Amino acid sequence: MVDLDSEVPPLPPRYRFRDLLLGDQGWQSDDRVQVEFYMNENTFKERLKLFFIKNQRSSLRIRLFNFSLKLLSCFLYIIRVLLDDPTQGLACKELNRRCSNQNYTPGAIDWSPIIWVNRSLPLWGLQVSVALISVFETLLLSYLSYKGNIWEQILRIPFLLEIINAVPFIITIFWPALRNLFIPVFLNCWLAKHALENMINDLHRAIQRTQSAMFNQVLILISTLLCLIFTCICGIQHLERAGNRLTLFDSLYFCIVTFSTVGFGDVTPKIWPSKLLVVIMICVALVVLPIQFEQLAYLWMERQKSGGNYSRHRAQTEKHVVLCVSSLKIDLLMDFLNEFYAHPRLQDYYVVILCPTEMDAQVRRVLQIPMWSQRVIYLQGSALKDQDLLRAKMDDAEACFILSSRCEVDRTAADHQTILRAWAVKDFAPNCPLYVQILKPENKFHIKFADHVVCEEEFKYAMLALNCICPATSTLITLLVHTSRGQTAPWEAFRQLTGTKQTLNRESQQSSEQWQKMYGRCSGNEVHHINLEESTFFAEYEGKSFTYASFHAHKKFGVCLIGVRKEDNKNILLNPGPRYIMSSTDICFYINITKEENSAFKKQEKHRKKLESKLSYHGTSRLPVHSIIASMGTVAIDLQDTGCRTSSGPTLALPSEGGREGRRPSIAPVLEVADSSSLQTCDLLSDQSEDETTPSDEEVSAGLEYAKGYPPYSPYIGSSPTFCHLLHEKVPFCCLRLDKGCQHNYYEDAKAYGFKNKLIIVAAETAGNGLYNFIVPLRAYYRPKKELNPIVLLLDNPPDMHFLDAICWFPMVYYMVGSIDNLDDLLRCGVTFAANMVVVDKESTMSAEEDYMADAKTIVNVQTLFRLFSSLSIITELTHPANMRFMQFRAKDCYSLALSKLEKKEREKGSNLAFMFRLPFAAGRVFSISMLDTLLYQSFVKGYMISITRLLLGLDTTPGSGFLCSMKITEEDLWIRTYARLYQKLCSSTGDIPIGVYRTESQKLTTSESQISISVEEWEDTKDTKEQISYRNNHRNSTSSDQSDHPLLRRKSMQWARRLSRRVPRHSGKTAEKINQQRMNLYRRSERQELAELVKNRMKHLGLSPAGYDEMNDHENTLSYILINPSPDTRLELNDIVYLIRPDPLAYVPNTAPSRKDSFCNTVGQDTREETQL
Repeated sequence: MVDLDSEVPPLPPRYRFRDLLLGDQGWQSDDRVQVEFYMNENTFKERLKLFFIKNQRSSLRIRLFNFSLKLLSCFLYIIRVLLDDPTQGLACKELNRRCSNQNYTPGAIDWSPIIWVNRSLPLWGLQVSVALISVFETLLLSYLSYKGNIWEQILRIPFLLEIINAVPFIITIFWPALRNLFIPVFLNCWLAKHALENMINDLHRAIQRTQSAMFNQVLILISTLLCLIFTCICGIQHLERAGNRLTLFDSLYFCIVTFSTVGFGDVTPKIWPSKLLVVIMICVALVVLPIQFEQLAYLWMERQKSGGNYSRHRAQTEKHVVLCVSSLKIDLLMDFLNEFYAHPRLQDYYVVILCPTEMDAQVRRVLQIPMWSQRVIYLQGSALKDQDLLRAKMDDAEACFILSSRCEVDRTAADHQTILRAWAVKDFAPNCPLYVQILKPENKFHIKFADHVVCEEEFKYAMLALNCICPATSTLITLLVHTSRGQTAPWEAFRQLTGTKQTLNRESQQSSEQWQKMYGRCSGNEVHHINLEESTFFAEYEGKSFTYASFHAHKKFGVCLIGVRKEDNKNILLNPGPRYIMSSTDICFYINITKEENSAFKKQEKHRKKLESKLSYHGTSRLPVHSIIASMGTVAIDLQDTGCRTSSGPTLALPSEGGREGRRPSIAPVLEVADSSSLQTCDLLSDQSEDETTPSDEEVSAGLEYAKGYPPYSPYIGSSPTFCHLLHEKVPFCCLRLDKGCQHNYYEDAKAYGFKNKLIIVAAETAGNGLYNFIVPLRAYYRPKKELNPIVLLLDNPPDMHFLDAICWFPMVYYMVGSIDNLDDLLRCGVTFAANMVVVDKESTMSAEEDYMADAKTIVNVQTLFRLFSSLSIITELTHPANMRFMQFRAKDCYSLALSKLEKKEREKGSNLAFMFRLPFAAGRVFSISMLDTLLYQSFVKGYMISITRLLLGLDTTPGSGFLCSMKITEEDLWIRTYARLYQKLCSSTGDIPIGVYRTESQKLTTSESQISISVEEWEDTKDTKEQISYRNNHRNSTSSDQSDHPLLRRKSMQWARRLSRRVPRHSGKTAEKINQQRMNLYRRSERQELAELVKNRMKHLGLSPAGYDEMNDHENTLSYILINPSPDTRLELNDIVYLIRPDPLAYVPNTAPSRKDSFCNTVGQDTREETQL
């Protein structure tokens, strides 16, 4: 048996355990070879080359020494000229020359003063020393830079100049007779210029920082000009030693006069060598200087394009923000500048724009205006380059705004560019606050590190969704995030009540109509914040309930308290409810025209005493409601009448007839601390409890039992979880298709489903992830499930499986592939009985060759929908806000023309929202996402605005925070009379906080299109005979029943019929009777009737019943507008819709739920939901 241990070779010494601990000591005995690298750099020549050329710092020192040496040689030449006297020794030489040469002529040039000079011995020694050093350095550098071609080194101009100026001095060492020989040492100025250029290049390499090319070119130009002048001065002075014997100053004077083309003629060269030198110098100047100026002009133009630099000194002594965009348009620039500089504290800030594209002509003209040229600095560069970020001094900036290009066809690629810019800025300046705008929600999680992020599609779809249940939410949010700039003027009703002054919005003072004055005044309200203990508005309400503080602050100061934030919590709570107790460290958020710090408070004791003296009255009260509230200082109205309260607790129902015969009904006071017995529970909770416990037979048969929970699937990362109405089981994908039946149902159109509530139709190009945010607010848990509207997505392209997987859990959500261009697709998706039609701007049309043409297709399609379905509420998204003037366009409507003139005046005056008086915008029927750009800009001053906006839109849900909803004022609710009493009623009953009113009025068309058409008809009819006029009047009387309700008949058809009756020759018998009958039938038909017949015929062709098509419901003669935080004495009108911030239903769960009849919390839609009975 073989011993295995004997066959195993021992380990080498370097692998033993001792060597592993103590190190390998036996490497010397190994066969190793030590290799030395870069041996070529160890030679003497390479070391010299490394010191003189390659090393930046040592090379810079050599260049500086060489430059100083050349300047010293020029300085020694000037000293030699000043010490030299041409007359010394000249007489003896002339006498000897005349004696030796009897043919001497006085006009001949004496070359001896030109060839010989007087040079003292010390000066000669210094010049020889300088020459020796220069020659040695020149030869050494030529040797080190030799690359195989010796003639290339010898024939260089610097080398030749060095030989001419230095070698003669070396010769004089060995030949003393030549010590006074003239040597043109002044030519060393050109060598000094060459050394200066090399020194600047080495300086850039040494400090690793590139200076401005403009600075280098200016320096080269100045040095060239100085060298030309110095050469000409020294040359003329030396040559004129044989002529006028000019001094250096005389020569300087002659050169300046000559080069400036003045030419006085008092000093002129006398001999021809001087004249020749002047000619040569002028020719050189005419060649060299234009080249230098051309390069300087080119660099100047390039600098103007790139914008130059923002100096470090300015960045450290001034405050500036950086705006990074991929392409800068004039609208984007003006929106940013107007909103940014609207705040007084930002007037001293500078805006540095960093854009990779060249500045266009419009932006250039705007930035040349003195107001902006002193504040805005344009830099052409990329945020991905550290050099450009250094030019913008990003590390010293107060903030960086990174905006996406929404006009790109590929919005995902635009987001990717934005993400890279954000990463680059964060890497370069980690402490700089970032304000980022992103387009698609799925890209949000890449920039979570940013301080503030606004996702365009999230806000857009959530706002459009709320527009369907809270009308004009888009206008409400736009006005709240808009900074108004106006002059201080008294708000009469409010000033009489409190003695304070409010800032009226500037737009409201330019209008003569009452609705424009009210709308413009209230549009100046914004969201402000203040600490409770530092506030005059809210300090007295410490330890009291939130609703008590909100109501009394509105009654006393006219401010609307909407939310709070605790000191130790970052979450903002909108209307936390009556159970929330105000603390001294709370941050209060309120709506007002101006912030408290800019308000003045005046006490009017005399006015209060007068009001108190009027309290002792008898009979029915005739005083204004707001005066009674202010004088009594209490919350209840007419406290003497206590019989108006119902036994079941305070409700908004009308009192009994007996109580009405006496005094006005009273409203319960708002308690300082909430009492559970006095709180009226929300109908939402009672409705939920009833529906969940005892569902009706219809609901069971229809399968309407919904669960409440969080959606199990989100289409993108970063979506906020929202408690929603969900189905117990997800719907198969085949059942989500509205227009095609499947094995589960056989419905092929919206009518067959038999929905109880009207539809909400969304027309979009693709089912992006942002469309998910349209569905979530409409299916939130606080929406009563009996008021849920079916949602139909009309998509140009089929949705993908991920999107269907996200929406299949929501009840009554369907999709259909089609387009709003096709009438058949509109009819199949149920447009004839839809409550709202939302038209989303298509991504493929957002970019157009001509500005503002991106909305052309959308506008024309919406105009077609408006003409076909006049009763349909259409909400449209546009790319450019300026195009909203084309919505519901009527060419000859004088009222619209007057609004257009008003908009132009406001735009000329610099208004931020010049289009605010346009009827579609005021009514909330048009929206542009660019209106929300101000939200990102305003967050620089108000960091809470994005959070508040997300809470209002339902994008974020914070436990204990309320939500936005609305209620409608009916005839039975008009007993409340004023907004102050409504505020009190809501706070005392359910804890709701009203923030505004949406009002619809009848439009008095004094110069409407109908009257214009009638005047045109009458003008044409003046050419007819009296018989024709009488016949036409009789015909109008016969058809008055058809035209009385619809004055806008088809004018062209009527005119054509009348012209036909004039032009066609008279016929007799049956032919004439037939023509008259056709004319009468055409006269009776209107444009609406023709369109209605077209729609009905298409519906019959598709097998749809035309019974639901309302052809004559016209809303053209009404106008709607928003009143944000109106004054307390504002009268309520019929059909007013009040915006409410309702407390979180989950924050307060009552012990006993009241009946649904007494509830008042039903959220109503625009025209279709159950109205709240007050």
